[in-house]
Amino acid sequence: MIIPKHYENLNMLHENTMPYRSYYVPASACMGALVHDRENSDRIEFLNGNWKFRFYESIYDLQEKFYEESYDTNGFGEIPVPGIWQNFGYDEHQYTNVRYPIPLDPPYVPQDNPCGAYVHEFEYEKDEHAPKAYLNFEGVDSCFYVWLNGCYVGYSQVSHCTSEFDVTDYIRSGKNTLAVLVLKWCDGTYLEDQDKFRMTGIFRDVYLLKRPEAVLYDYFTTTKLLGSTAEVEICAKFLGSAAETVNIRIQDMDGNTVAAGGFKETAEGEYSHKAVFTIMEPKLWNPETPYLYQVVFETEGEVITDRIGLREVKRDGSVIYINGVKVKFNGVNRHDSDPVTGAVISIEQADLDLKMMKANNFNAVRSSHYPNAPYFYQLCDEYGLFVIAEADNESHGTQSQYLKNQEWDNVVEHWNKRISNNPDFIPATMDRTKLCVYREKNRPCIVMWSMGNECGYGCTFEEALKWTKEFDPTRLTTYESAFYQSSDREYDYSNIDVVGRMYPAFSEIEEYMEKDPEKPLLLVEYCHAMGNGPGDLEDYFQFIQKYDALCGGFVWEWCDHAIYKGKAENGKGIYYYGGDHGEEIHDGNFCMDGLVYPDRKPHVGLKEYKNIYRPARVLHYDQQTGEAVLHNYLNYVDLKDYIYLIYEMSVDGDVKYVAHINLDENIPAHGEGKIKLPVSVPDKGKCYLRVFYYLKNGTPLMQPDTLLGFDEILLTNADGRNQKAAELLTETETDDILTVEENDKFFTIHAGQKTTYVFNRLTGLFEGLNVNDKEILDRPMELNIWRAPTDNDRKIKLEWMNAHYDQSYARAYETFCNIENGQVHITGTMSVSAPTVQRILNVKAEWIITPDGAIRVKMNVKRDMEFPMLPRFGIRLFLDKEFDNAEYYGIGPDESYVDKKRSGHHGRHCAEIHEMHEDYLRPQENGSHTDCDYLILKGRDLTFAAAGEKTFSFNASPYTQEELTTKKHSYELQPCGSTVLCLDYAQNGIGSNSCGPELSEQYRLDAEEFDFEIKMTIK
Repeated sequence: MIIPKHYENLNMLHENTMPYRSYYVPASACMGALVHDRENSDRIEFLNGNWKFRFYESIYDLQEKFYEESYDTNGFGEIPVPGIWQNFGYDEHQYTNVRYPIPLDPPYVPQDNPCGAYVHEFEYEKDEHAPKAYLNFEGVDSCFYVWLNGCYVGYSQVSHCTSEFDVTDYIRSGKNTLAVLVLKWCDGTYLEDQDKFRMTGIFRDVYLLKRPEAVLYDYFTTTKLLGSTAEVEICAKFLGSAAETVNIRIQDMDGNTVAAGGFKETAEGEYSHKAVFTIMEPKLWNPETPYLYQVVFETEGEVITDRIGLREVKRDGSVIYINGVKVKFNGVNRHDSDPVTGAVISIEQADLDLKMMKANNFNAVRSSHYPNAPYFYQLCDEYGLFVIAEADNESHGTQSQYLKNQEWDNVVEHWNKRISNNPDFIPATMDRTKLCVYREKNRPCIVMWSMGNECGYGCTFEEALKWTKEFDPTRLTTYESAFYQSSDREYDYSNIDVVGRMYPAFSEIEEYMEKDPEKPLLLVEYCHAMGNGPGDLEDYFQFIQKYDALCGGFVWEWCDHAIYKGKAENGKGIYYYGGDHGEEIHDGNFCMDGLVYPDRKPHVGLKEYKNIYRPARVLHYDQQTGEAVLHNYLNYVDLKDYIYLIYEMSVDGDVKYVAHINLDENIPAHGEGKIKLPVSVPDKGKCYLRVFYYLKNGTPLMQPDTLLGFDEILLTNADGRNQKAAELLTETETDDILTVEENDKFFTIHAGQKTTYVFNRLTGLFEGLNVNDKEILDRPMELNIWRAPTDNDRKIKLEWMNAHYDQSYARAYETFCNIENGQVHITGTMSVSAPTVQRILNVKAEWIITPDGAIRVKMNVKRDMEFPMLPRFGIRLFLDKEFDNAEYYGIGPDESYVDKKRSGHHGRHCAEIHEMHEDYLRPQENGSHTDCDYLILKGRDLTFAAAGEKTFSFNASPYTQEELTTKKHSYELQPCGSTVLCLDYAQNGIGSNSCGPELSEQYRLDAEEFDFEIKMTIK
């Protein structure tokens, strides 16, 4: 082997790397903060580009010293840096969530450890004013060895953190040859078991910094609020004797100097020098007004420019205050992920994510589960997002060790023993914590440090938390996995400020709050946004608002993870998830659990979140006086300065009144105020008041007049029925006379000369509907209790399939037909049954056919309570595909369900059938619309309509639920050739049980008995 086995040595985490420091980009003069344009500094030289590359299946296959200057690289290919080698045909992608992809044998990794040899030639010119050269790698997975011009430089690991080497003694003017050996696995792999695709290579920027001999090396800026002033304290370390030459000035956003001075020696802590400044009439940083000052450090031959946000983070018992204000974190978890570039995320890609978050009413982001590139945090400073900064530390796979007793309590008992409570891993844990904290300690957006994710708890984290609180008492700490520890001793939680929990049931939250807790509770992950979901955002919102000690939550997660493989013949994108690359160990599509698709197209779940977390809500509305109570859900800004309102009244979907309101009175953050929204409500029609909240003045990210959300309020009147539905429910006068032909199998009903219906006495359902010599049913009508399981049904679907719901069908026992008052009445008893199991449902049905051809059905349904909750109940029809245009009054235009409907509104909506399909990458139930009064499907010559005295749900799709159930990818879906219409009494709710709690009882379709009535007409 040509290298030492540092990669299996817990005592060799780094070799020849520079000490920890904060991130900055030096320059020869003040060039601004160098966030969006750090390449403009004359002291940074990027080495990104196409590098020569050769992949080896095993480190033992690499026998030649490829790093020597004389080595012939003609046998090498090329690969972009930054880049992931799996994206370029080397090795295979693999997605796992909890399980390690290698044996659980720390610190050892498989002997045949794949590796990649990189060689890059570059030109370099030494600068006499900045003779030192520092080589920076911002991200390499998993570990790497470095040579420059044939000389060994050093070794490092911790994939998502910066490694810096002093290469002054090796670099030369002119041509240089940089060689890097990257290994797929190392002892650090056991601490990088995050829920993501496992990707390898140099995936972040590589660059050289040119610096003088004597420089400001590290600094730590903290701020304190003192009434009408703010104090800025800057502690510093130096290389050489630069301290005496530093001039510091702090400038406001207009460029005015508000403070200036220099460093003085100090004996406090690890920093040798300190400067303290007072800022008069300070403008504070917060997500709603992210004001940033600029600080300039000038030394002889070098200038460092950074930004400061004046803010103060405190915890008073179980309540978090930032700038003296109780805060709520409206947050989301975010991985570095792109379907094309993988873990390689440019500033432009990060910029897009953060702008989308702000536009959708997020105010916080958790860097799950590792540090992001430095510019990510600088953008959060600039755009205004609270950040939980998380260390690159997750040993989740230790939870999957083999145990004879697999009960959860025993799993927890043993989880921490191999790593998190193993003293051998204290240095590695401390290293990962310090790499995170030191580099980003000057970012005002970071208000909380997280020690890592899902490792269990033990001595490693006790030490990391202790150091973090001592080093940085100005921020809070959290670590969710402290919830899991063994019973072998008492553990120290004193350095955890915020109790983190993932996916707690509402009962658990209430239980915590009832104990009058000493510490705040934070939902570090909640509302698992996998596929069609989440369905419980509004309920969690209400809980978060109810308790001061519940400081908010972070939805899991921002984006679906998938690998883009081009387009299928049908034009759809092909996205691969776990198992699609032939890997044996994988976790399927569990990686596709975001609020946006991989290409950042929003899921309906993102739209749902945006409206639920709108900045204001009408809490009460008095229809008689028009007076409304408006609550401000912002943390800092007065609504009067932030929004204006437009409100409208609609009658049966037609907008009858619109008005514009500027707020005259102040409504401070978390406060309430009264406004007037007068409307004149007609006697008839379903009337709604909608109140829209628009951004009053532009921000750096959003234009004025951006819609921030809306309220919808049902108005009362004498006849609150939708009048179109009432019309459809009224029998049409006709001279046609009904006749019936009967045999053992069928009732054949004729309505005049042009309408013939065939009712199957064996199934208790219609199998033919012929109007004007056109048969509109492609298949017989069905009673339907199945839906293609959503990702959030992934647990309950096992019960559903065990109950054979997916094989269920209708069966009639007796049917009777008679004509009363010119109407045909068919009554009978039915069941919904399935192979091998008893009757699932008993149904008493009455079908009434009127001379105008309308069909009204009334069903009384009783469920055998041995069976689990139902996916849905309703009637399924396979209509001729020419019925391809829908008009309905209900909640739209987005899909809506009983617990996932806040992105939509009640109105009259129109869409083509294919537009109503939400194309989740793993096919599943989608596109339903709830709380509907009527539905009209239009064909070339005929229309099919459905209406109910009570509202109903429907789903119209070119795909069958069987197709959606069996296909694994959206691009594989094949239309069935019909318009598949499901008219539902109800569907089960959506929830977030893919990783969260069970569906709340109020959203379950689990009643023992219910009645369903609907009318269908064909004209």
